[in-house]
Amino acid sequence: MRGLYKRAALALAIWASVAAPAMAQTTLRMVSHADIKILDPIWTTALISRNFGYMIYDTLFSTDADLKVQPQMAEKYTVSDDKMTWTITLRDGLVWSDGTPVTADDCIASIKRWGARDSFGQALMKATGELKKIDDKTFAIVLKQPFGLVLEALGKISSNVPFMMPKRVAETDPYKQITDYTGSGPFIFKQDEWKPGDKTVFVKNPRYKPRNEPPSMLAGGKVAKVDRVEWLAIPDPNTAANALLAGEIDLIESPPPDLFPLFKSDKNVALYGWNESGSQIVMRFNWLHKPFDNVKIRQAAMYALAQEPMLQAQVGDPAIYKVCNAPFICGTRYGKEYGNLLIKPDLAKAKALLKEGGYDGTPVLMMHQTDLQSSNNVQPVAKQQLEAAGFKVDMVDMDWQSVVSRRSRKEPVAQGGWDIFFTTNIALDSNNPGFNSFASGACDKAWFGWPCDAEMEKLRDAFLHEQDPEKQKALGLAISDRAIEQGFFAPVGLYKAFGAYRKDRLAGWLASPVPVVWNISKKN
Repeated sequence: MRGLYKRAALALAIWASVAAPAMAQTTLRMVSHADIKILDPIWTTALISRNFGYMIYDTLFSTDADLKVQPQMAEKYTVSDDKMTWTITLRDGLVWSDGTPVTADDCIASIKRWGARDSFGQALMKATGELKKIDDKTFAIVLKQPFGLVLEALGKISSNVPFMMPKRVAETDPYKQITDYTGSGPFIFKQDEWKPGDKTVFVKNPRYKPRNEPPSMLAGGKVAKVDRVEWLAIPDPNTAANALLAGEIDLIESPPPDLFPLFKSDKNVALYGWNESGSQIVMRFNWLHKPFDNVKIRQAAMYALAQEPMLQAQVGDPAIYKVCNAPFICGTRYGKEYGNLLIKPDLAKAKALLKEGGYDGTPVLMMHQTDLQSSNNVQPVAKQQLEAAGFKVDMVDMDWQSVVSRRSRKEPVAQGGWDIFFTTNIALDSNNPGFNSFASGACDKAWFGWPCDAEMEKLRDAFLHEQDPEKQKALGLAISDRAIEQGFFAPVGLYKAFGAYRKDRLAGWLASPVPVVWNISKKN
């Protein structure tokens, strides 16, 4: 099986390099879905950086298993009769990991920085007249126009998550990365032990104050039940599988499905569907430069693609993936579908659009992240499909963190830029046109790819401020139409995420669209 047992010796060698000295503390050793090099979860939307954020930071509000937004760092909130002033009071006893109190000033600065980068945050800030401090524990969001999704914004599940940071950190330019990782979450980042490409270390935060209620998805009591967490960088999935079977690690966040039968054959290992709601894979275009500055070329690419071969290459098991061309997730309130588009390729239509758009045969640069198990096998299939329609494609292999870095560059390909890349987002953050980052048309402020579309921004603004549910739904479907017509992104389909873990020593993994490790206990 893909040379699995031939790699046993290599797994043991890796284990020897990461094994911690014998000690009384409990240590959770896990292989995350990617190595991490960018630690600022506001600067980037990379999910590994989001996961890092959940380890060391906390949020004012969080979403529970019933998808209801609940207070987290907040003790309470009140809303004025006209719904234009939201007053938030922090819980008693909240401190940063350096021992200083969490204050309203910290929260105000954090919301402002998040609101400068996140598309949902940008919409909230556009509707906000003032973030006003009332006292050290209380502040108000004073709106200048109605905004019906304040709690949904502050309780946003995935990237960019409005994590709270100390004021001195949150005042960092939103377009520059932070260097101070002081948080108030359940764990503390051990920067002195961080070795990119090897391991990332966290220790239990002794100053963290969990809520009293039981945990529920991302809400409730975030109780750290292990003393130390090590994220190990083992990019080869077979090597990681060997380490898990040998008991050298405790958990693999997202192993490839073709290894599932192996895990099921071991009585001490179990699979856990931690993200039952699933994730969406998308192909993103760069609107800034030729050829994808032309809508006809973007449309041509979409007519050239077929989801199922890509999903088969990436996921394999049809029980785990779902073909779906709805930008905002099939079966949801805004999940409008579009016939055979992205389901069955129409090469004649794609070729005609390429001709109309004046495509001159210049190769498009497709970034291919070779180490990301959620989206590392779709690129070769997409390359073949695009080339069948007449595109020339230069697929460049790199690790995910290099993709994360390069996708932020606005220069042309010749100066280090890009044309296409693939990424994923959790379905619970993709199913709402108001805070789906891929749907922003805010030009330089839009998500990587930088779509610039005044009509889309007009629709999104109306959607976020509409109070009538049926009118809001109509606006949401219009946003979906616009995303497809203008080629904001190409949905590649959905898949469910499963992890593998040692059930003989771990308990308490929570069902959540984020692989959180609080509440997990370990037998030494």
